[in-house]
Amino acid sequence: SCFCLMSQIFRQVVRNMSTDQSLVLERSINKVQLLGRVGQDPVMRQVEGRNPVTIFSLATNEMWRSGETETSSTGDVSQKTTWHRISVFKPGLRDVAYQYVKKGYEHLVSSTGLRHGEGQV
Repeated sequence: SCFCLMSQIFRQVVRNMSTDQSLVLERSINKVQLLGRVGQDPVMRQVEGRNPVTIFSLATNEMWRSGETETSSTGDVSQKTTWHRISVFKPGLRDVAYQYVKKGYEHLVSSTGLRHGEGQV
């Protein structure tokens, strides 16, 4: 069962450092998609004076075979698990995530507008 958490793509305005100092619109994409399994049931936290946030962990796995080439797939299979801390801030969406995201379920998390290593879904 896949559950999509989506946000919007944004544009960034940057100043061109050329001699004429003209303003240039630069398109950029800041988007992350994770498909993995939930490591714990979500918790909802609220700091005094702020809106609540739903938080859960998501594990993604990377698998490869040592010694694998284009013509041969011999060797031992290795796996690396990466844990991600997902925070859902959007009103309504955080309540849906809190109610339906459960430990062990597979979910697709999609987010845009990440800053300093943490995204706001």
